[in-house]
Amino acid sequence: MIGPSGLLQPSLLGWQLLYILPVAILTNDFFLSQFWIRTFASKTDKDLRIGVSIASVVVLITLLLTGATGLLAVWSGALDKNDPAEADGSVAFFLLLTALPSWTIGIVIVMVVALSTAAFDSIQSAMVSTASNDLFRNRLNIWFVRAGVVLIIFPVVVIALKAPSILQIYLITDLVSASVVPVLCIGLNDRAYFWRGFEVVVGGIGGIFTVFLFGTVYYGDAHRGVKLILLAEGLYANDWSVFGAFVASPVGGLLWGLAALIVRLSAQFVWAKLKGRRFDALDKPAYLNRAHGAAYAAAAEIREDTSEGTVTVDHKGKFF
Repeated sequence: MIGPSGLLQPSLLGWQLLYILPVAILTNDFFLSQFWIRTFASKTDKDLRIGVSIASVVVLITLLLTGATGLLAVWSGALDKNDPAEADGSVAFFLLLTALPSWTIGIVIVMVVALSTAAFDSIQSAMVSTASNDLFRNRLNIWFVRAGVVLIIFPVVVIALKAPSILQIYLITDLVSASVVPVLCIGLNDRAYFWRGFEVVVGGIGGIFTVFLFGTVYYGDAHRGVKLILLAEGLYANDWSVFGAFVASPVGGLLWGLAALIVRLSAQFVWAKLKGRRFDALDKPAYLNRAHGAAYAAAAEIREDTSEGTVTVDHKGKFF
């Protein structure tokens, strides 16, 4: 049933997803603490590259195998696209399982449990680390933080059970991350040392606001523009709304961030002139001005461990 299914034929949605899914998934991965924890836990850049490469290969193989089950379900007749009860493509994987031997179902159950617990464990670890370090600056006993994470689990489960679609919750976070992550990543570049938290916040909010502006213009209705922020009509809309939203969020975020940078620098320049001070908003931080070696130890914000061969920069970004 490969030919009659039409799944191998090009479509507008198919071409749109070639852009939407990479942007949504990549930016959302940047937004998740467990990925950053793995980055910080790597002793060297080489270790990080090796770990990421291994994980990428494993994830690619897993996604290809599980992603192809939808096609196989239709091509084998396990899923009837014309049956309203089976119109939801998310059931394709499970319908295909019903046609397979019991031992394959056992393997799938083991893998699903393993993957779910691994993801859940990573999220819990990330929440504990983020709360302990970023919120309480390691001043609160770690067991209190862990207890707090356990308590948070209960409302999260309730929300998950009450939500009309878990996919929609993911899509909302994808849109938020697509707005925030591009302006955030600019600040990770040493050449953009002048980038501040103000630009990140304004850019992130501006990206979401740009989605609203796009939706209002595209639909000619402000109410539907608001609903586009929530992607209330789902990912698979047969128009340009979702595609436009995922273009508007990162592009709009970057434009709002650049505008915020210009406004901030202009305000600081005028303020410096009024106060008779030197305009220092574009000065490089100390760790970028010093050469590697003994000069590192002279800077209070830089610590060098020669035995480990590492250099730690205690540099915290400014908001303004």
